[in-house]
Amino acid sequence: MNKKKKPFLGMPAPLGYVPGLGRGATGFTTRSDIGPARDANDPVDDRHAPPGKRTVGDQMKKNQTADDDDEDLNDTNYDEFNGYAGSLFSSGPYEKDDEEADAIYAALDKRMDERRKERREQREKEEIEKYRMERPKIQQQFSDLKRKLAEVTEEEWLSIPEVGDARNKRQRNPRYEKLTPVPDSFFAKHLQSGENHTSVDPRQTQFGGLNTPYPGGLNTPYPGGMTPGLMTPGTGELDMRKIGQARNTLMDMRLSQVSDSVSGQTVVDPKGYLTDLNSMIPTHGGDINDIKKARLLLKSVRETNPHHPPAWIASARLEEVTGKLQVARNLIMKGTEMCPKSEDVWLEAARLQPGDTAKAVVAQAVRHLPQSVRIYIRAAELETDIRAKKRVLRKALEHVPNSVRLWKAAVELEEPEDARIMLSRAVECCPTSVELWLALARLETYENARKVLNKARENIPTDRHIWITAAKLEEANGNTQMVEKIIDRAITSLRANGVEINREQWIQDAEECDKAGSVATCQAIMRAVIGIGIEEEDRKHTWMEDADSCVAHNALECARAIYAYALQVFPSKKSVWLRAAYFEKNHGTRESLEALLQRAVAHCPKAEVLWLMGAKSKWLAGDVPAARSILALAFQANPNSEEIWLAAVKLESENNEYERARRLLAKARSSAPTARVFMKSVKLEWVLGNIAAAQELCEEALKHYEDFPKLWMMKGQIEEQKELVEKAREAYNQGLKKCPHSIPLWLLLSRLEEKVGQLTRARAILEKSRLKNPKNADLWLESVRLEYRAGLKNIANTLMAKALQECPNSGILWSEAIFLEARPQRKTKSVDALKKCEHDPHVLLAVAKLFWSERKITKAREWFHRTVKIDSDLGDAWAFFYKFELQHGTEEQQEEVCVSGDQLQGRWQKVNDLEGEL
Repeated sequence: MNKKKKPFLGMPAPLGYVPGLGRGATGFTTRSDIGPARDANDPVDDRHAPPGKRTVGDQMKKNQTADDDDEDLNDTNYDEFNGYAGSLFSSGPYEKDDEEADAIYAALDKRMDERRKERREQREKEEIEKYRMERPKIQQQFSDLKRKLAEVTEEEWLSIPEVGDARNKRQRNPRYEKLTPVPDSFFAKHLQSGENHTSVDPRQTQFGGLNTPYPGGLNTPYPGGMTPGLMTPGTGELDMRKIGQARNTLMDMRLSQVSDSVSGQTVVDPKGYLTDLNSMIPTHGGDINDIKKARLLLKSVRETNPHHPPAWIASARLEEVTGKLQVARNLIMKGTEMCPKSEDVWLEAARLQPGDTAKAVVAQAVRHLPQSVRIYIRAAELETDIRAKKRVLRKALEHVPNSVRLWKAAVELEEPEDARIMLSRAVECCPTSVELWLALARLETYENARKVLNKARENIPTDRHIWITAAKLEEANGNTQMVEKIIDRAITSLRANGVEINREQWIQDAEECDKAGSVATCQAIMRAVIGIGIEEEDRKHTWMEDADSCVAHNALECARAIYAYALQVFPSKKSVWLRAAYFEKNHGTRESLEALLQRAVAHCPKAEVLWLMGAKSKWLAGDVPAARSILALAFQANPNSEEIWLAAVKLESENNEYERARRLLAKARSSAPTARVFMKSVKLEWVLGNIAAAQELCEEALKHYEDFPKLWMMKGQIEEQKELVEKAREAYNQGLKKCPHSIPLWLLLSRLEEKVGQLTRARAILEKSRLKNPKNADLWLESVRLEYRAGLKNIANTLMAKALQECPNSGILWSEAIFLEARPQRKTKSVDALKKCEHDPHVLLAVAKLFWSERKITKAREWFHRTVKIDSDLGDAWAFFYKFELQHGTEEQQEEVCVSGDQLQGRWQKVNDLEGEL
């Protein structure tokens, strides 16, 4: 045995030995090399492994993470500047100094990033905009086509063919399974024979059921051999004939319930019968299972705590919602037995019960709760007769004499004399009720009402309404001198009783007095409380806000009282006098305005606007001498005031007193020479036809005021009127040298050249004006219109495009651009204009005119209204609106536009400027 034993057995393997390598047993892998095949969710062998390591998948993730954490220190991963891709010291401990170093480096990186942030964001923004311009979205490419969809009419839309159906005939018209009802006789026949058939014999369908083949031909049944009644049904469980009879009987019973039992004639209305059936459907919207759960839960609550009133109320309301009204009534009545002292349960029972039953329930509730006010009120509501209501309420007052609600309900049913007697008793039982005291005071005579209010103040010394009612009582009886004393005494008494004077509440009470017509009371309240709780430096601002608030609430007397008090405190404040004057002008009378202005000019004689308002008020009233006297007094107070001089000139010229106006202007030129005074002088002579005098005054004015553009305009227009083109051109050119930024001067010179046929020179003038006054919409508009008037529409369109690039938010340019387009493109252009200038009146006017041209009358009127609402001074809007109403409106609509004719200013004013007017 020892000889056969191999010598290497039991010896260690030599170094570098690989089993099977000599015989070529390499290149395959066994299960022992890769481990057992397990699913990722299989548990590991360790039964006590911590969470996160209890499955094979968790272990594999852990090993993969560990492999990822190993640093790759290969030479291919090394860079001469950056080193290795990873950190050489990532495996070392992360200490506090490492954290500080990382924070410093992060701060440095953040600082460097902020230095380049603006340039980087600007570059990214430009790149994004460039990318969007080069590659627009599909939505943007089809935006113009989407806008054109608005032009598709209803007929064109309906004429679009429907999408075809590609399915075959069998798919389009599926043959559904046909079900044929089987007669009762079929079931009765087979029940008698005791046989079961699930299908019809094809031979029966073949012969129509008339010739029944005999199987085998041996058993031939003889007709009449088997008569019905001799054989009982095989099963004996179902008789269809009896079921049909029972169904008919049930229907007869249902119909007899709604029939007339007296005459025997049916009164069933088919529609009404269906309506009754619909009313029997439960009105709840919840699931039936939810209702069952709620019913079960409420039943458990009732059984657990039967003396809990909300459980009974909730159960009854659940049954009411599901349509089971009688069950709800039974439940709530059971609740009244279990909770006889619950007011809510009795009220719910009275609500669910019908009329007479509800009265009985309430009577039973009163026996259990004789002090319940709500039950007495419910009992009175159930009564339909007034006398019965009174009887119930008086019975209630016997049991609950201190209830204000019962007293109020009882008094409302009585006549005035009986009500006064009841209120006398009511204030004895409820001495702290302000409402009862005030109601009694209203029903008493003057003397008795004063006594009642005095008693009320004794019983309730902390209520302000009693004092205010006393003041209103004195005012109503003509004793106005007592009103101020009562309000002052009220403030003093309430403070003595520890009541805080709430300024806002008192102002609200004053506004209510104003609306009720108690003017003296509201003014007295305002004077008493207006200064309470306000710092001295905030008084003026706060009082003006209070006055505006009163005007907004339509409490005009309160606002007038505030202004009067403010003027007493600030008699020399021009702004307060102006606010008060404008208030009287808008909401007062002419007499009140003039009286206020007389006081105003006495305290503020240097306020020119107050003198002018007074003179204008007299002039509008037709009292010209009084207006002259006011202006004379204004001259004494303001001897060199340009505004007063010009107002006096306007007063005389408007009344055709031209000689007086000339003398006034001559005095003004000598005592208060200004550019406007000279301009008015030139204008007056020009209007009166004294061209030579006008030219002489204009030349004299230009010697002193050569930088006043209107004088140059008037000089050029006078020369143009005399058809002296060269002198007019020279005047305009001289004016432009002195006033290069005067747009009307450039326009006048351009139109002069266009008028004489020098189109090229006019174009050059406008180009030069645009260079000196860039981004001016009026100059661009004139350039476009110049080309359009010359018939050069292409050049006009080109200029308009340049103008919109330079002035993209100019509404007047967009409005002109809309009508430069062809008719089909105008709507698209108007949409673009509204995007750029949504609230510009010129664009809104252009849209209104566009709807007008398309005969869309309602929309055009709506846009006209929007235009004049945004800018009421735009004369073009009012003119076009009036023309529109003349063509398509009624007389009332035309009158409505005419009423606002005094607002025709705006663009008309600019046109007048170009013509030499003010």
